[in-house]
Amino acid sequence: MSHHRKLTFTGKLGAYAVLSAFTIFSIFPILRVISISLRPGDRLLTKSLAIIPADATLNSYYQLFFEQPFLRWMLNSLIVSGVVTLLGVGLAATAGYAFSRFKFPGRNASLIGIITTQMFPVTMLLLPLFIMLISLNLYDSYLGLIVAYSATALPFTVWQMKGYYDTIPLSLEEAARIDGASPGYTFVKIILPLALPALAITALFSFMTAWSEYLVAAVLIQDADLFTLPMGLKMFQANMEVAWGLYSAGAVVVSIPVVLLFMLASRWLISGLTLGSVKG
Repeated sequence: MSHHRKLTFTGKLGAYAVLSAFTIFSIFPILRVISISLRPGDRLLTKSLAIIPADATLNSYYQLFFEQPFLRWMLNSLIVSGVVTLLGVGLAATAGYAFSRFKFPGRNASLIGIITTQMFPVTMLLLPLFIMLISLNLYDSYLGLIVAYSATALPFTVWQMKGYYDTIPLSLEEAARIDGASPGYTFVKIILPLALPALAITALFSFMTAWSEYLVAAVLIQDADLFTLPMGLKMFQANMEVAWGLYSAGAVVVSIPVVLLFMLASRWLISGLTLGSVKG
């Protein structure tokens, strides 16, 4: 028995050691970015391994907020990401439910089409998106960027929601129907509360799709007043030099909303990531 406990303790110790090593390996680059943002000037390299340098300063953050149009870029990103998140959650929640519960002509073909779109990288969609948005007079606008990001996020989120709805027993809806509840009432009051984990995954994925994306925005947006955060931060990189202090400070600030959103949704994320893939 003691030998078994010793093996168990040794196994746990080894597991924690490996996990600690991977944690340090993952966190170290983030800490270095924070360190660079606190250095005076644009020093990228230093012999010191200290996270907070001896001559630390918040000058880069001051310049970022008060001498650069950073707040404008953040507002643009919040507007686009917020609308994409609302669209992603709303459309995925309803479309996923339709695919899960109803049989209609073209259902299987539509599901195959949704999965097929995941096989192609976003770069292959740039040309048709560019042509389509110009034809609709949506090029170089908030709405055009929202349409592009929504089209990118929806295939995954619809399939995710459909898989999660498949795990919810039909007997719940049948019981509600016997009690006289309408389909709309059943969906809103019974199904959606049970689908909160999947909705959390959908919201997080939709937000991150729009928040940190650069390539699509660079193709579809030319007006500097509409620049999102990734496009704005790219301006700190000139042909001959890079403003590393501003770049790092911006990267730190940009990561905060995603971390906060992840923390707020963390209680639902684990079950959302696992249960949604049980059935398909």
